[in-house]
Amino acid sequence: MSQPPGLGLNKASAAVGLTPGAREVHRHILATMAETGEAPSHTELERFARDHGLDPAPVLTELTERDVVAVDVRGELRAAYPFSPHPTAITVTWAGGPTVFAMCAIDALGMSAMLDRPVIITATEPGSGEIVIVEVDHDRAGWTPETAVVFGGSTDDPCCPSVDRSCGNINFFTTADAARTWAIGHPDVSGHVLDQATALRKGIAEFGELLH
Repeated sequence: MSQPPGLGLNKASAAVGLTPGAREVHRHILATMAETGEAPSHTELERFARDHGLDPAPVLTELTERDVVAVDVRGELRAAYPFSPHPTAITVTWAGGPTVFAMCAIDALGMSAMLDRPVIITATEPGSGEIVIVEVDHDRAGWTPETAVVFGGSTDDPCCPSVDRSCGNINFFTTADAARTWAIGHPDVSGHVLDQATALRKGIAEFGELLH
């Protein structure tokens, strides 16, 4: 199945291309959110960078330009893929850990491999409010309902970060028909229905190595 245009599945390659200093700050952001469920503040990131001999401004600029994080006008994180600093329709939990929010369905599916532990994803289907639950252990997953799929969609605006272009359009659905019905109602979004295996594979490819 071809990838929807502009879907923004490039976080693995973007992270590999980071300079060492930016990579260290990026890993700190992800590790902090995995441990606490909360995003480090702009002030905390500046302090971390300086404590590690880094100039915060160019490091944080690099992270946003590579679209591995996104910030608001105050410089506070609004995306740290795969984590969302703010509530979304997709939560992820694991034994002994916090409840975290995922930026999108693909992001959620990649968390088990990234964190090296089983996770439980609970997602609300757009439009209907139906619940999809996925229990993921690295490259294995059990889906409830068994008919659940992912719709991978994006707007066609290439100038925006993933948080604005695609994250809200990559969601879990109870059936492929439900996903297609949602897509028909959103003609500004281009995309495809992804079967379970394809969606899981994309999640692992995107995020599986970010903390390893």
